Amino acid sequence: MAEQRGDERGTGDARNGERDAGEPRRRSARPEESRAWEDLVAAARRTVSEGLVVGTSGNVSVRVGETVLVTPSGVPYDRLTPDDVTGVGLDGRQVLGTLVPTSELPMHLAVYRTTDARAVVHTHAVHATAVSTLVSELPLIHYMAAALGGPVRVAPYATYGSDELAENMLRALAGRSGCLLQNHGTVTYGTTLAQAYDRTAQLEWMCRLWLTAASVPGHAPSLLSREQLTEVEERLRGYGQRG
Repeated sequence: MAEQRGDERGTGDARNGERDAGEPRRRSARPEESRAWEDLVAAARRTVSEGLVVGTSGNVSVRVGETVLVTPSGVPYDRLTPDDVTGVGLDGRQVLGTLVPTSELPMHLAVYRTTDARAVVHTHAVHATAVSTLVSELPLIHYMAAALGGPVRVAPYATYGSDELAENMLRALAGRSGCLLQNHGTVTYGTTLAQAYDRTAQLEWMCRLWLTAASVPGHAPSLLSREQLTEVEERLRGYGQRG
């Protein structure tokens, strides 16, 4: 797992995130970026405490204007401080911080370049990852699949951090706000960090539900039809409080 390399906090090596003599000086974080970084770190820590990742696996990002704040590679989330803010432009060029961004940066940037996402959450959640090894699409076990745009697809396996993985993910995300990555984990996005995180938690719960129901000997879980899911999608458009 690429995300579980050693702490790259500052070894004096440009490869490990330190600034070279010839590298342009990066700017300071703006107030809105500092606030977003605080929320990002809290969400990353939550992925660990809620069992969605182990160690430094998985990653979280937030878009602020044209800057993408992202968890750095190999640094335990409980060690991240306000001074560790890490940010890149949509072209991938680092503009904030000295820590190396997550190895899954191509995947995050692909989402921001092609959707209205303002936050992306990637995990190695155990039930979702297990499902990704069994099927090409999560069976319609629960109507909350509608909250992700429809049946959740599984992106074919590709090496972590690769452009191929990012491309496979985008195809699986077409018309969706979440997908599974075969033998890898989950990706969800939202217009807020809270929404992206909630979609991740919901996806993991649906995968756990299907695995639990499908494991009962002599029984097969009942599944929803596409028509039933469409009806839920229509209802969800008016769901929640109206301001």
